[in-house]
Amino acid sequence: MHIKQVKRTLTATVMAAVFSVSAAANDAQDSQVELVGDIKGTQITGVTVSNDGRVFVNAPNWRDGVRFSVAQITDNGEFVAYPNTETNECVAQSEVRKDCFLAVQSVVAHKDKLYVLDTRNPKFSGVVGAPRLFVVDLASNEIEATLILSEDAYHSDSYINDLRVDENTNRIYMTDSAHAGLVVYNLDDNTSYRILDNHETTKAEVESLNIQGKPFNMTVQSDGIALDTLNDTLYFHALSGYSLYAINTSDIKKASNEEVAKKVRKVATTGAPDGMIYHEGNVYLADLEKQEVQYLTPSLDLRTLVKGDVVSWADTFSIYNDELYYTNSKIEDAGSDVSDMTFEVYKTVLPAR
Repeated sequence: MHIKQVKRTLTATVMAAVFSVSAAANDAQDSQVELVGDIKGTQITGVTVSNDGRVFVNAPNWRDGVRFSVAQITDNGEFVAYPNTETNECVAQSEVRKDCFLAVQSVVAHKDKLYVLDTRNPKFSGVVGAPRLFVVDLASNEIEATLILSEDAYHSDSYINDLRVDENTNRIYMTDSAHAGLVVYNLDDNTSYRILDNHETTKAEVESLNIQGKPFNMTVQSDGIALDTLNDTLYFHALSGYSLYAINTSDIKKASNEEVAKKVRKVATTGAPDGMIYHEGNVYLADLEKQEVQYLTPSLDLRTLVKGDVVSWADTFSIYNDELYYTNSKIEDAGSDVSDMTFEVYKTVLPAR
């Protein structure tokens, strides 16, 4: 997730590779949380796992000297620029090139492709050119396409945040966390448009969050997104808010806010989340204020999956082999200098079905 972070003192906690998390809440299960990889001095937000188990992360362009935009975590825990060094060399100095990542906020592996969402908004200074998706072939490790948003799909201050690929409609859905709204990219004809632009369902509901006693005073709009392809339902949520909304994908069309909003329904009241994903009936989402990973069951019970020191702003979720992967982006603690901070990727077993 993107935010101009409030600089705070990091309280470091020494962690082993495997943790047993005690769940004090009566609906929580004991979970084992395993460290996938950690990196010092580079703040990571997104994580995704490909069908063959390769783990990818991204680092946003929020400060000078960022080492990479996208990296693969190797089996020995190294973070290696992906798909190559050249494609990642623009982020450190915010150099604008068509063939180079500039300000990546999310990575999503889908089937044999990696979708790299480039906000083209380095350091929140405004969109340069247009936001875009780089599509990387995971077999050849080469960029095979660049999907550029049209002018009516974004604003000059947009920060396109996360995405989901929908094979049923052959579309990609995205959130805009700076200028509230959802973005739709149609893969059939390479057109794009916005829905629910600056609408109450995509706007922040509060101006401040309380992250376990620490005030977080940035308002963040539509951010979390999850897709249920079995029931053709798209879920979305503002980060600075407590309302989980949904819309049937058949009702997503280029139309007025009033027309589209008639099809939107509020699903539940939850904590303020960043990371969010749907899997086999459950919507998994963070509660940033409690520093937990939770899940909403089909019966709308909100349960805790992970809590404790292993959760520090759970930013992005991915699921592979019945395990949920998440990043700790530590936004509540990170300031202009993160050289002494360490950021982790963890995984934990999903609840029994």
